Amino acid sequence: MLLDEAINKLEACNQKQLLRFYNELDPEKQNMLLSQIEATDFSVVRTDKDSGARGAITPIEVTGMSEINLRRNEFMSVGLSEIRSGHVAAVLLAGGMGTRLGSDAPKGMYNVGITRDLYIFECLINNIKDVTKASGNSIHLFVMTSDRNNDATIGFFREKNYFGYDPDYVHFFIQDMAPASDYNGKVYLEEKWKISTSPNGNGGWYSSMAKGGMLDIVKDNGIEWLNVFSVDNVLQRIADPVFVGATKLSGCSVGAKVIRKASPDERVGVICLEDGRPSIVEYYELTDEMREAKFPNGDPAYNFGVTLNYLFRVEELNAIIGKSLPLHIVEKKIPHIDEHGEHIEPDKPNGYKFETLILDMIHMLNGCLVFEVDRKHEFAPIKNRTGVDSVESARELLKLNGVIL
Repeated sequence: MLLDEAINKLEACNQKQLLRFYNELDPEKQNMLLSQIEATDFSVVRTDKDSGARGAITPIEVTGMSEINLRRNEFMSVGLSEIRSGHVAAVLLAGGMGTRLGSDAPKGMYNVGITRDLYIFECLINNIKDVTKASGNSIHLFVMTSDRNNDATIGFFREKNYFGYDPDYVHFFIQDMAPASDYNGKVYLEEKWKISTSPNGNGGWYSSMAKGGMLDIVKDNGIEWLNVFSVDNVLQRIADPVFVGATKLSGCSVGAKVIRKASPDERVGVICLEDGRPSIVEYYELTDEMREAKFPNGDPAYNFGVTLNYLFRVEELNAIIGKSLPLHIVEKKIPHIDEHGEHIEPDKPNGYKFETLILDMIHMLNGCLVFEVDRKHEFAPIKNRTGVDSVESARELLKLNGVIL
């Protein structure tokens, strides 16, 4: 992009302040800034926060563990057939950093071992290898990184020899970024030559795959299902044949692994219907009426928390990829440089980041199989160093499941 073109683009969206320091930059950094301006979609920037209005929330039918166990062999057979046919792949959402764990490295590089090295990425690869051993063939793994951790993540996988997984089946792509702004909608500069951006939310994973050329691999290999999962949960089963078989036989566009809440106030999103379509209601949105609602068998109606482990039918994803997802505005503390070029590290929220959410993808699809799993064996999220959902609690659950630390 030429300077005149950048000026025209920025004037059209009232963001010309991004060129404030342009004349101070050397030619290399000038080109870096112009390239970023060319690639950035400034139309996402706005200051009208979400209204918070939701549709009619009602309970969704859940396939519980008792039913799953009765049909386990049937589900397993169908799922293994899909995996052996190459129809199943996995997508790891790994764009985050280990900041809350006291690490400056990508979160997946965090070492949860005690007497030996055992990294979060390694735990997840080991879980995938359980499936490849049972099925007799490898599955493709797409790893979504961010611009901040891409090089470190790829380097770490190479350094660790992909933890014994076939590197021909591991593919990296970078998540799309969105600009971050102040409360008046003016986009911040992170450096004089760099726009302040952040990942565009977990709803951007499929569009980011498309932009990164990953859908060619999906098409060329006949992949029909993508199991999307987050880096947090070291116990989750990935490309689980029972889950795959149950979702396929259900005829639904998406399957969602859920766990029974440990308490009514547990801070997890709850699977539900919104205006008759699958959705998620956040823990802070639950009303007293929802907390007291019961299924006919007496079980609480809003008692199944999502684990961010979903199985999507590729055909259905392709049908919605051109549609816009709702944009969510989130208040955040955004480091930036001020008009004098001084670095600012705010101690309270000072602007907005703009995100799309995977729950909105699910809401656009036809039908969701809600698949219950045992939280003791499949739910060990690592979000904090200590306390609830921490390195400490995950280590105890790993040991419970026979993993040597």
